[in-house]
Amino acid sequence: MEWIADHLSILMFLVLTVIMFVGYPVAFVLGGVALGFGVLGIMLDVFRPAQFGSLIPRIWGQAVQNQVLIAVPMFIFMGTVLEKSGVADELLKALQVITRRIPGGLAMSVTLLGTIMAATTGIVGASVIMLTLVALPTMLASGYSKELSVGTIASAGTLGILIPPSIMLVIMGDLLTISVGTLFTAAIIPGLIMSGVYLLYICTLAAVKPSLAPPLAANVGPQGGAELMQMVLRSFLPPAFLIFVVLGSIFGGWATPTEAGGTGCAGALLLAWWNGRLNRKMLSEVIESSALTNALVFFIIFGATLFSFVFRALGGDDLVGELLKAVGINTGWEILIFVMVLVFIMGFFFDWLEICLIVLPIFAPILKSVDFTPHLATNKDFMAWFVILVAVNLQSAFLTPPFGFALFYMKATVPKSVTMVHIYRGIVPFVILQMVALALCIIWPETILWLPRYFGFLD
Repeated sequence: MEWIADHLSILMFLVLTVIMFVGYPVAFVLGGVALGFGVLGIMLDVFRPAQFGSLIPRIWGQAVQNQVLIAVPMFIFMGTVLEKSGVADELLKALQVITRRIPGGLAMSVTLLGTIMAATTGIVGASVIMLTLVALPTMLASGYSKELSVGTIASAGTLGILIPPSIMLVIMGDLLTISVGTLFTAAIIPGLIMSGVYLLYICTLAAVKPSLAPPLAANVGPQGGAELMQMVLRSFLPPAFLIFVVLGSIFGGWATPTEAGGTGCAGALLLAWWNGRLNRKMLSEVIESSALTNALVFFIIFGATLFSFVFRALGGDDLVGELLKAVGINTGWEILIFVMVLVFIMGFFFDWLEICLIVLPIFAPILKSVDFTPHLATNKDFMAWFVILVAVNLQSAFLTPPFGFALFYMKATVPKSVTMVHIYRGIVPFVILQMVALALCIIWPETILWLPRYFGFLD
């Protein structure tokens, strides 16, 4: 019993993992395991009953009253409005015309569309469903390989989790008390690197195997220069306007992320009105979808707050440090690589939110005390670098089977001719490309740190 009392936090983590595999709702599992092990800790005299009294104020202060997390519902609402406004349809048509002479031009258009929409929504579910509905029928009708089509759409749709305004970065910044502006600027170049790697792969594959990505006919779209320019301006100006409103106001210091989220909601509604899509039925659907998504996110945050509190109260931080030393992981680089591998493996089974709320509070304090100079110019830059590395790594959590959420979103919207086998085969090359992008960010930390340093966020 003494051994159990000393290792209760490790048992708590193992029980959480097992119950999650069973398939119970994550929010209930996190909170239920925390309460159960708190009671067990009281019975073993390693947890005081009075500590339960601080749980509700902790949840209230960290989630309900948190000013940073107010941005989450706004970005969710903004992305849902854009999904139904028709902006993406016109943008894809313009991109198809611009890239029609390039090998794999249609697939590259989808990747570019995903990159642009990522900078306006930040919601993976909305992006993947929207891209599937808009682009997949066109790609299949053009003779594209099913695997390449679904892989391109899934990978492009998940860019929204990394490229700001990203809900994930808002939550990660709040967890580790890092400025959201710092994380937003730090994620831009890695996000563009990820998109660039996808484009390079698609272009190379289409050039080597043209049968997988047949070129579009030369007569697709406007032929005259004036007509083409009009089409480009009409399709690019709306998302450019929204990107400027949201990100420009943050980087320019005119607004906080919360204020920029509210401005983005107004801008998205304005674009929906401009496209003639704004009506009572659409607003009702947007409000219902946004409310359900918000409830899911915050319920998980409540449960994870309980879990991390009890885990730490039972001595989980100290035990993790001792465990790493016991298996011979002592140096900062060994711990960092261990965390990256752990996050990637957990991505096969858990959602990004669960991984963030479980892994970051445990390992960030351990790594924060490690000296990573001279690889980093100063150790003060470490937390921003580490968080973006985890964010890049976590993009794979949406794609890796068996529980890749982007794959489930896609399967719900693809035609019956596209099976889960096609989807699994299609995402493998893109997961490998994500790991390549992660390696580039580890080897050259300035890909993450240069932009926030330029804007003065790391001074």
